[in-house]
Amino acid sequence: MKFYELSPEKRRDQLVQEGWLTTQDAALLAGTHSLPEVTGARLIENAIGEFPLPLGVARNLLVNGQLHQVPIADEEPSVIAAASNGARLATANGGVRTHVAAHRVVAEVVLTNLTDLVQARQTILAHQTDIQKVIAVAHPSMIQRGGGLDQLTVESLGAQFLKIRLTLDPQQAMGANYANTVAEAVAAAVTSWVDGDVLVSILTNAPTELVTAEVSLEPASLATKAVSGDVIAKKIVQLSELAFVDAERAVTHNKGILNGIIGAVLATGNDTRAVAASIGAFACASGRYQPLSRWYMDQGHLVGHLQLPLPMGAVGGAIGALPMAQVVRRLGGYQNLAIMQQVIAALGLVQNLAAMRALAGPGIQAGHMKLQANALAIAAGATETELSMLVNALRQGSMDLKHAQQYLTTIRLNKKVGQSKDENRD
Repeated sequence: MKFYELSPEKRRDQLVQEGWLTTQDAALLAGTHSLPEVTGARLIENAIGEFPLPLGVARNLLVNGQLHQVPIADEEPSVIAAASNGARLATANGGVRTHVAAHRVVAEVVLTNLTDLVQARQTILAHQTDIQKVIAVAHPSMIQRGGGLDQLTVESLGAQFLKIRLTLDPQQAMGANYANTVAEAVAAAVTSWVDGDVLVSILTNAPTELVTAEVSLEPASLATKAVSGDVIAKKIVQLSELAFVDAERAVTHNKGILNGIIGAVLATGNDTRAVAASIGAFACASGRYQPLSRWYMDQGHLVGHLQLPLPMGAVGGAIGALPMAQVVRRLGGYQNLAIMQQVIAALGLVQNLAAMRALAGPGIQAGHMKLQANALAIAAGATETELSMLVNALRQGSMDLKHAQQYLTTIRLNKKVGQSKDENRD
């Protein structure tokens, strides 16, 4: 049998036999289960196990007057701490106001080897009614739910290509599978009306609808023990302005926004690669890489404004197949796709706020490394009973894996000495 035809257990056995896995590796993979094995095997090719991540929650984020608990799947210790801190600041100042445009997905059918691009374009436009019928037949259930073709355009791309652009309403679905199905059906029909060949028929992950989020804060609420709120607000504005003239700073600025967004998208069962690709394209839309948010002073308040695409869905694909995605939807209060998109955009803005405040105040590393101590302690091999002692040692000493291992050795030696003394007293 071919590898993809084997059961997950047989695949693990084969990888052990080939020397790619140890028996201990295979046992760990076999014992890590939150999904029925058949579900994982059906969702992806060559499934051999699961790769669990911690699921945390950013608490009490006020969005459009409604409190939300925002689930985030992530491996980085500081992400949820920063998100919760940003949410606290935003909520104390009236929360985040958000808006999202109508959800749409775009498919493109590109033709080549055409005798006359101008004539082919006119022919296709004359068949718009037929194209609508083709789309309805290709996916009748979407039409029944109120979706379907929203707009059709045809344009020449250079002297070689003719592009049919289909803007589609996928309702609550992300729309990738729907767009691909429709694009292939339209491509088949078009080639019966014009000469030429279909080069590609697929959705585009380019940005379509945008989500906006905005927050207004009293500078005094940003104060730390050492720095006044006015000073921090001024520095946040300067950091924002720097990101618009320094592309290297803009990349890190945007990474801070994505810290929460990617984990929140992942937790919903959505496609993080589509979101990342779309956001990356949007950041470069001006021809130069730009920050996704802007911070400025307005009538004595610090205002943060974020705009970005979030191509997501509330139904379909892995969203319906993953039980945890359903838990996340309930916990987040995501009654529909628009709310999901708006809450996650708000999360990105408050994540950005927390990072900017840390940079403007005590610096990013102090808090980050305190939280990193737990991860270092686990990596060093500390047991549950040793964790708190090792974390304390790391916070008081050097924060790296080499020292974590040294501290752990000392902790264990001291424990043995203590046990020996107890035995002698007995």
